[in-house]
Amino acid sequence: MTETTSAKTSSRDKILIAAAAMLGEDPTARLSVRAVAARAGVSTGSLRHHFPTQHALQDAVLAGIYATVFPGDPIHDTALPARDRLVACLRQLLAPATGEEARKTWATMYETYIAREPTEEARQAYLGIERQMRHRVEHWLSVLVDEGVLPRGDNAPRARFLLTVVNGLTLERALPSTEALLAAETATLFTAADSVLRG
Repeated sequence: MTETTSAKTSSRDKILIAAAAMLGEDPTARLSVRAVAARAGVSTGSLRHHFPTQHALQDAVLAGIYATVFPGDPIHDTALPARDRLVACLRQLLAPATGEEARKTWATMYETYIAREPTEEARQAYLGIERQMRHRVEHWLSVLVDEGVLPRGDNAPRARFLLTVVNGLTLERALPSTEALLAAETATLFTAADSVLRG
């Protein structure tokens, strides 16, 4: 029993590592069952055992990446005011690149999703990333609702609003700017957080 459990855990980890490596090499890659299984050195049946659908696989991989990249979740640091915690969380979502790197990222996004009709693979990859980001923001908002600092209500439109702001700031990083970018970003994030927190 222990050996079987260990083998299952081991193959699951191999699958997640292989899929994360594939996304690291190409963020727009679709995590197809065959490609990930081949990369992980496991059978497609083994992959399907752990992840019955591509969505389940993609969600698990993205959740693991977010947990690794952002190990501390500032939303739980109650020593800080709610607005500061929410802004710190939103800042995590901003692409770390600026200038030339930001331009390359947006050029890739444009070519993959906008310049022409995206392939089904590209579409599913994008939707998986968007779904994970939305879940993260909704989780942060639910923590604030539970604390009583955010009025109860539907967190989905609140999350969509905040993600729209973050997406705009990410694009702004790729464009020429005469302002101090960090100061402008911070002011915008606080304005967005205040708007949500005031209901």
